[in-house]
Amino acid sequence: MPRMLDVSDEVRAEIGDEEADRLLAGDNAPGSYDCTSCRTPGDSDNERTSTVLFIGDETAVLAFAHSTCLPSQVVQVTEEQLQGAVRSINGDSADLDAGKVVPEQAVLGVTSGLVLIAGELHPALVVEPTAPIVRPGTTGAGDDFLPLLIEQGFMPLSQLSEVPPVQHGWSVLLAMGQLHAVLQPSANGGQPVAWWQAHQPLQVTEGWRAAANKHQQVLMFAAPVGSIGRQPREDLLRDALDKAAAGGQLVGAALPLAGT
Repeated sequence: MPRMLDVSDEVRAEIGDEEADRLLAGDNAPGSYDCTSCRTPGDSDNERTSTVLFIGDETAVLAFAHSTCLPSQVVQVTEEQLQGAVRSINGDSADLDAGKVVPEQAVLGVTSGLVLIAGELHPALVVEPTAPIVRPGTTGAGDDFLPLLIEQGFMPLSQLSEVPPVQHGWSVLLAMGQLHAVLQPSANGGQPVAWWQAHQPLQVTEGWRAAANKHQQVLMFAAPVGSIGRQPREDLLRDALDKAAAGGQLVGAALPLAGT
């Protein structure tokens, strides 16, 4: 059975026709993979699968994602981000050439949902990396994702009984009703910079957008890889958040809304 693989024109342009044709023929594509967006298993024999090419300054990594999570595309990242992700996957600093297949790539998975706190619905973003995040400049195992956020001012949460404090200087960028980015203060005091930016603007529900406009802020919760997972319903997402909080695996903050 031919693999249900999507190689976009921009990915094909980067990896070349020969490599793209090999992928489509199934020579280099895995039958099963871990989605680079949600990190749950995928099967390119039985479900539509996107090729996602992450390109740094000198190296590139080809990854795979459910087509329902990400379209086939080229994503520009910094070389430091790319090498750090490769090290966290491989446990070393091996360089990778374009076209080399790596089934996992550390990116931030972001899920939107409404969260009930003290009897009121609040718009929330749940952030979970697809692989452990190590502190820049360090090597080895471990996951510094939550410590890094706590150093930025995010609060550890043991339960979701009240709205977390406002994280001043950070914001959530909505434009034309779509989610574009989470912004953080720049190191030199200039314009805010993107801490996370959508590969393409994310749709949010009318209820989520209405709640964001009402509160003029969005709650952001973050958890280490494997803590939340891809939840198809908001009640299941809430259960996963409660479990992560009870296990000391959740931080959060209220971020002011930028845009409408």
